[in-house]
Amino acid sequence: MNQRNYQKELDQVIAGLEEEGKVPRLLLHSCCAPCSSYVLEYLSRYFEITVYFYNPNIYPPEEYKRRVKEQERLISSMHFIHPVTMETGAYEPDEFYRMARGLEHEPEGGNRCFKCYELRLQEAAKVAQAGRFDYFTTTLSISPLKNAGKLNEIGEKLAREYRVAYLPSDFKKKNGYKRSVELSGEYGLYRQDYCGCVYSQKERQALSKTS
Repeated sequence: MNQRNYQKELDQVIAGLEEEGKVPRLLLHSCCAPCSSYVLEYLSRYFEITVYFYNPNIYPPEEYKRRVKEQERLISSMHFIHPVTMETGAYEPDEFYRMARGLEHEPEGGNRCFKCYELRLQEAAKVAQAGRFDYFTTTLSISPLKNAGKLNEIGEKLAREYRVAYLPSDFKKKNGYKRSVELSGEYGLYRQDYCGCVYSQKERQALSKTS
């Protein structure tokens, strides 16, 4: 079976929008400012974007607050062709721990992470439906450590459930990840060294001790 090229699918969506002269409303779930930087630079040319920051996985609370502030600072600092605004969801770490129960010892990139993708994307889908957005998607696929196929699979399933189109993506393509690192430098963004949850933090700390 041929692997899908999600970047090519996104290119086709954008080409169709340009041909029709449309600028749809996009709810963009963001995990952090660095990951969103390139995605915003790229997609704000074609969409009116609301950045939705919903990440109950982030630990500790001080880290969560820091990432929210960096996201707000980036949006206020960048210049966009079409409007970009931000909405911050509730910080609900108990929801994350409830989801992770029984998966505490899963390695990074395994089933716990897939469940975490779904937890955050489902909330984004709900907000997109309630706000009558044309599309929703997530910045998560920009990371080389994130499974773009799984993210798109979850997004498409939720799109059917909530009846809001999911924008296919693999933002690490076209040197997206490289560009996000460059933009992080340009804007002096705080780049965390772990995904966000207490489990990824512990794994990172363990690797640091052995390196």
